[in-house]
Amino acid sequence: MDRTEFILVTAIILFVAFGLGWLGSWLFHRLTRVTGADMAELDRMASALHEAEEARDEAITYLQQREAELTSQIGQTEAELRATMDGLREARHEAEELRAYVEKLNAG
Repeated sequence: MDRTEFILVTAIILFVAFGLGWLGSWLFHRLTRVTGADMAELDRMASALHEAEEARDEAITYLQQREAELTSQIGQTEAELRATMDGLREARHEAEELRAYVEKLNAG
């Protein structure tokens, strides 16, 4: 095999390798191509995900508002309870004083 034949064989081998690579690439892209139906499905899934995220955000906002309302109500209820307990304590003290005064009058 002389020099010319070697160059020709090498060129043919490289051309065949290039052709096989191009054919493989074309075949791969042809088989993995995204169809219109797949794109429509992806669009539908994206819109459903967007709606779900909006619903989640609304639910979080509602829960935060409700938690703030309930916290406020608890604070008001605790303040009312403290005021009632103070009033009851004062009423018991007054009743005890009156009882002592009546016993003192009855005894004297």
